Amino acid sequence: MEDLGNMTTRLSARFGPEVSVWCADVPRLVERTAGRWGLSVGAELEPGAVSVVLQCRWSNDTPAVLKLSPDRELLAAQARMLRLFARSGRVPAVLALDGSALVLEEVLPGTPAEALPAAALPGLWADLLDALHRVPPQPVGLLRGRCEEFFARIGRRLTEPVIGARISEAAWSRAMRRCERLLDTETKTVMLHGDLHLGNALVGPRGLMAIDPKACVGDPCFDAVDLVVAGAGQEGVAARCEKVAKACGLDADRLFGWSQVIAPLLAVAHLGNGGHDKAVEELLAVSR
Repeated sequence: MEDLGNMTTRLSARFGPEVSVWCADVPRLVERTAGRWGLSVGAELEPGAVSVVLQCRWSNDTPAVLKLSPDRELLAAQARMLRLFARSGRVPAVLALDGSALVLEEVLPGTPAEALPAAALPGLWADLLDALHRVPPQPVGLLRGRCEEFFARIGRRLTEPVIGARISEAAWSRAMRRCERLLDTETKTVMLHGDLHLGNALVGPRGLMAIDPKACVGDPCFDAVDLVVAGAGQEGVAARCEKVAKACGLDADRLFGWSQVIAPLLAVAHLGNGGHDKAVEELLAVSR
């Protein structure tokens, strides 16, 4: 298991230094959880910013994932959102939830969409969106609220010198105005995953499957936009937009409009990670 010091440092960035008490109890929490549900616990998986993640096997030998987090409300929300999409067959099943512990079906083989051939992605995405968007809208928030949240959260990073030097307040405001226009002109709304980037789509037993939804109701184009902007520095955002819109049966103009909204947010992530590559330049050009 991850070294206690590393775990504490990683989770302190989100929860503060007081999380050290919870971290120290993780080995006992794993033992208690395994005993309560009859789990066979295996290797640790790539950790998240808010959790410890372990491979395990459910009592009937089903491959599963055990997520532990000091944020009980977050785990409960994740379980609720996955259950909302359960009828689609394209999210991992929730096997158990109790306080700080959540057990999910393991998505196998689990290859992330970002590792798949780019030419295959539009068709795979279309199949995934068809299943997710067939779920009737549920009592969740609207896309407008999701957009307000991420613009506020990511916008705070404009004060970082390396980001502020490339993305101005004016450019940020332009993206927000574009977002408002798209939200104001919605004519069709569906149940959205809400955070369907390529790392949140994995190859699974029922085709491409989605993890970690931030469910909301809104424009179906929103669940395709991350795939489109990921074309920056590859075949290009405009070219990928045409392919994705055609495959998914989406309005190409609206999808490109959402790409102009999301491009500067993705550029922030690239710049924050030290990126100064072709993808960043294209994202900034798309957002102008």
